[in-house]
Amino acid sequence: MEGDVTEIRRILIAADKFKGSLTAVEVAQHVTTGLRRAVPGVGVEALPVADGGDGTVDAAVAAGFERRELEVTGPLGEPVTAAFALRGTTAVVEMAEASGLRLLPDGVFAALTATTHGSGELIGAALDAGARTIVFGVGGSATTDGGAGMLSALGARFLDAEGAPVAAGGGPLRTLASADLSGLDPRLAETEIVLAGDVDNPLLGPKGAPAVYGPQKGACEQDVAELDAALTHYVDVLARTLGPAAAEAAEIPGAGGAGGLGYGALVGLGASFRPGIEVLLEVLGFADALERADLVITGEGSLDAQTLHGKAPVGVARAARAKGVEVIAVCGRLALGPGELGAVGIRRAYALSRLEPDPAVSMAQAGPLLERVGESIAHDFLPPGRR
Repeated sequence: MEGDVTEIRRILIAADKFKGSLTAVEVAQHVTTGLRRAVPGVGVEALPVADGGDGTVDAAVAAGFERRELEVTGPLGEPVTAAFALRGTTAVVEMAEASGLRLLPDGVFAALTATTHGSGELIGAALDAGARTIVFGVGGSATTDGGAGMLSALGARFLDAEGAPVAAGGGPLRTLASADLSGLDPRLAETEIVLAGDVDNPLLGPKGAPAVYGPQKGACEQDVAELDAALTHYVDVLARTLGPAAAEAAEIPGAGGAGGLGYGALVGLGASFRPGIEVLLEVLGFADALERADLVITGEGSLDAQTLHGKAPVGVARAARAKGVEVIAVCGRLALGPGELGAVGIRRAYALSRLEPDPAVSMAQAGPLLERVGESIAHDFLPPGRR
């Protein structure tokens, strides 16, 4: 028997989405189905999690936040329906809802012109709804505009040499002549804005937003160089306007998050940066749920080297290990060895690829395969008398 069979009475499922296959809510549902198929009466609590990228609002809604929808400006300038989550005076805003790569038509990219304007509109809507703490998930973006679009939506003005507004996107920032942030929504000064992300890149240079993330948004080598130069100019103009702290902020880890939206939020909104999974676990009430659990099941689509750099499963495992609760993981694909898993507090991982080696079939059948994994977990970790 794999687990300590005398101890496990209640299981907490705190997994992220399986990107391209299942939402975090669906992952929990399928694992629960498998567990209860093997042990009908087993106690299971689901707390879907996210690290600031796609699915962050859905995770908040699953934890009891109210979903609010509105029409905002999408990354290509067209209207899109986006959502944020609200509970009391705390809002969870996910930039990917308004400015995400997933909103682009298949095969269409706009590396130089995609805008974060809609993300600013979401923040404005959260303020209108009474939010005074905003957890701002920054990940999954289609944009590399340094957050200029977001700031414009909130009242900032970015003008060219003729006094006309600079066009949308990161590329046109090369024409920026002046920046005026005095018109920013005054409620921002009374609001705590926490950037929740899983990257620590600066804004500029070989590890910056254009160089590292531009290619996945359709940027060719020339586009990357153009974006880096345009954002460098953007920082210079903001430093002339706001002082040297604006230039220093470009080097802060996380400033390059979401195509530099992290930088815009740091400089223009007075935001602070924290690892996404850390702040989301607090907001979602993970500590209370953990108190009720004897075993935690976490996971995401691929457990690999990127997982070790602040992704949701590692955040869950570390928090659980600190409380002495054992953690196992589910995933579509496993590229970490037992030693790497153990180092972050994951005792064992169950991969769908071991049941179905064809990646396309595994993704298409992820739900039923996860149910089989749930049965295996029940067999390995629950007492014989419970089965």
